Amino acid sequence: MKIPMTKKGYEALQAELTRLRREERPKVIQAITEAREHGDLKENAEYKAAKEHQQFIDTRMSELEHKLGNAQVVEITSGQSDTIVFGVTVLLLGLESQEEKRYTLLGQEEADIKNGSISVQSPIGRALIGHRVGDIVEVHRPAGVIEYQVQSIWFEEL
Repeated sequence: MKIPMTKKGYEALQAELTRLRREERPKVIQAITEAREHGDLKENAEYKAAKEHQQFIDTRMSELEHKLGNAQVVEITSGQSDTIVFGVTVLLLGLESQEEKRYTLLGQEEADIKNGSISVQSPIGRALIGHRVGDIVEVHRPAGVIEYQVQSIWFEEL
């Protein structure tokens, strides 16, 4: 299954993988070697911690390799858009609260609600895809249904 992401998101994953390979993994291998020199491995907390850290790094590297191998880099243009698609920023009006919300729809790896970006796979993201300015969108969530009206749609430089 392809994993949609922006070029910036792809490059960030590549940078993390490179850092893990070139910096973190060699450090943990050195820590294992040093801890091994302290004697009995069964009671060696430093050795156990270093091995656990190595396992964490190896798992993360494998995860990153999978994501990069299945990445579908989506080029984000600039300007307006007629419909909500991957990479757009939308301005929504909560019909009940009359509160405006602004979201950029990105892939799961790039989603960061604190910075206003949500995953296209999130409940809100899935509900928004394909809608146009003026549409009423129902978002089904565990706490109930919330309705938004799409105010505007545009592409931003990411």
